[in-house]
Amino acid sequence: MAESLLLAVTRITTMKGDKILSEATGFYFTRDGVVFLITNKHVVRDEPTSHQPDRLLIDLHPDSQNLAKLTQFTLPLYQEGRPLWKEASDRTSEVDIVAIPLDVSRFPENCEYVCFEMEHISENLDHVEIGASLLIPGFPLGFHDELHHLPVARHAIVASSFGLRFKGMGYFLSDGRTHRGCSGAPVVTQMVSDPKHKLPWRLLGVHSSRFDVRRDIRADEALGLNSAWYSDIILKMTDPEKMEEKNKDTTSGGE
Repeated sequence: MAESLLLAVTRITTMKGDKILSEATGFYFTRDGVVFLITNKHVVRDEPTSHQPDRLLIDLHPDSQNLAKLTQFTLPLYQEGRPLWKEASDRTSEVDIVAIPLDVSRFPENCEYVCFEMEHISENLDHVEIGASLLIPGFPLGFHDELHHLPVARHAIVASSFGLRFKGMGYFLSDGRTHRGCSGAPVVTQMVSDPKHKLPWRLLGVHSSRFDVRRDIRADEALGLNSAWYSDIILKMTDPEKMEEKNKDTTSGGE
């Protein structure tokens, strides 16, 4: 049996028509009986690069006793021209995270997956110090266990003061090797209070993108720093009351 963290993460393939556009990472989060796929906003829509998929394919394990079996689940991104994802903004900008509701009743009956829950997200940002160890499980450059269809994990550390908004933005920095394909991966640290929990990881953030600076590529290595949006914004975008208010506004033509 694979570790629960690996079963909480899935490979995403972005599609437009019959064309494969890119690969990325997502993970499952559940709240009040609703399961969401969490990933980056730039995975589902990125205006600067004209990246506009119409649907996602996510990998599923249809047989809990045989992880070598794989099926792909089609996830439309629009309904009658309206985006199906939930997003949020903070006081400075839009946040590079989306939550997409999943109809898990359409999943295979014995599908094997694990969800992060509200208890994995702490709005109390104490006790995470600079240099704290992190894991970023995902699909760097699409690389993964192609037999069991599981992600791999990169090790990283907290590279900026956790709890402070780096440059005023809603993210902190991690120091670790990441690549294209890791977009949307959970950034986690191990829980110390209940190591026997089914999913014994604290969800600190969502990996978004790598940073670099102008440099002499012959003399200087890549910067190796990454942005991770604070995970507590997921609680805002999946709040049932806020989701209901937004639905009413959309129905009535409000903004």
